[in-house]
Amino acid sequence: MLAALDDEGVDYVVTDETSGREYTAVVSMPLPTGAVEPVLEAMREAGVERSAYTVVIDAETVESERFDRLEERYEEEKDEERIAREELRARAEDLAPSLFSFVLLTAVSSLVATAGLLLDSAATVVGSMVIAPIVGPAMAAGVGTVLDEDDLFSRGVRLQVVGVVATVAAAALFSGLLNVTGVVPPGTDILGVDEIHERVAPNVLTLPIALGAGVAGAHSLRSGVSTALVGVMIAAALVPPAAVVGIGIAWGLPAVALGAAVLVAVNVLSINLATPVTLWYAGYRPGRLFRTDEARSATLIRVAALTAAVALLTLVLGGVTLVSYQQGVAEQTVREQSRAAVADVEGAELVSVSVTFDPVEPDPGRLLSPAVSEVTVTVGRPEDADTEGLADRIADRLSTVAPGAVVEVRYVAVDRVDPSTSSARTPTPRPATAG
Repeated sequence: MLAALDDEGVDYVVTDETSGREYTAVVSMPLPTGAVEPVLEAMREAGVERSAYTVVIDAETVESERFDRLEERYEEEKDEERIAREELRARAEDLAPSLFSFVLLTAVSSLVATAGLLLDSAATVVGSMVIAPIVGPAMAAGVGTVLDEDDLFSRGVRLQVVGVVATVAAAALFSGLLNVTGVVPPGTDILGVDEIHERVAPNVLTLPIALGAGVAGAHSLRSGVSTALVGVMIAAALVPPAAVVGIGIAWGLPAVALGAAVLVAVNVLSINLATPVTLWYAGYRPGRLFRTDEARSATLIRVAALTAAVALLTLVLGGVTLVSYQQGVAEQTVREQSRAAVADVEGAELVSVSVTFDPVEPDPGRLLSPAVSEVTVTVGRPEDADTEGLADRIADRLSTVAPGAVVEVRYVAVDRVDPSTSSARTPTPRPATAG
């Protein structure tokens, strides 16, 4: 073994082992991060693994010319941020907590997220992400895949399943309690809460977010830096939408629960897809050569299965994105037609346009095309403005772009302001009248 260290140009110190155990000496050596794995591999080939054990610890400062030369060498030859395979496995194991701690922290995170969602408080929702220990299981599953560590992979998968179930269950019980006790007023429109609504209808932009979280998590793990901030990003992709699933169940809204569940599934699968791909691309393989082919096969199978599942769910996201796009186009067209009609009346101005769509249902005749069910147009007019027939003209224009929609025109009286006078002031709205 010492000959192998000499060949690598490594400084080392040999200390006699006097405890009476089976070991005869302790060898200590300073190594740059990039040199840890190749030096351990050289020691393993020399037979150290069969008769000893290895401990890797961080050194604050090393003053040695040979160390400097070794560091320069491995900076040129390898990725200097890449930690050894053994360190990667140890970090992944440390990130996967015990079952009790994991369930407890996940449930607490779910309760905080549920409260934040119902309060429409982004700050509270972010706080729930900091608590959630979600990053560990995802990283453990990815590391277990590329290193062919079945126990680590299984543990990561189990914890992820338990985490999602615990989050949904805690959110459903808590929000159900709030609903029954009247803490949340009866008749509250859950979909009217922005923090909830944005997680009910996910689009394709959620896919790069989840993939980016997986890549960032794997990179932070392999480079040996803190995964705390990346953990918040991964928790952001999983905890709030899982809590929305629980809220949908508690409120008896299957569409809400299903929409958020699709988002949870996409995020979980995407993170688990990006993590092993990133680690494999970084060069991580099993410790023993004959296991490399087995690990490659297992990785390819799992990646293929995850890719197929993500692709299937991406079709759903694509449909939601298409509907959102079509609704945006429809709203813009309705607004333009309303503005054109109001422009014909001197002094009148378009204040707002509100568009309501029918629930989207699959129709072979039209691919998820949203239908406008109601349009509310608010018009500001001075007292002396002639708006007779304006409502009919607006309805006629909208009949071509929103056929069958109920059109309601509301008038808001405003003061006419002469900008040339020194007493000019902001128009004052008066009570609205329906027309």
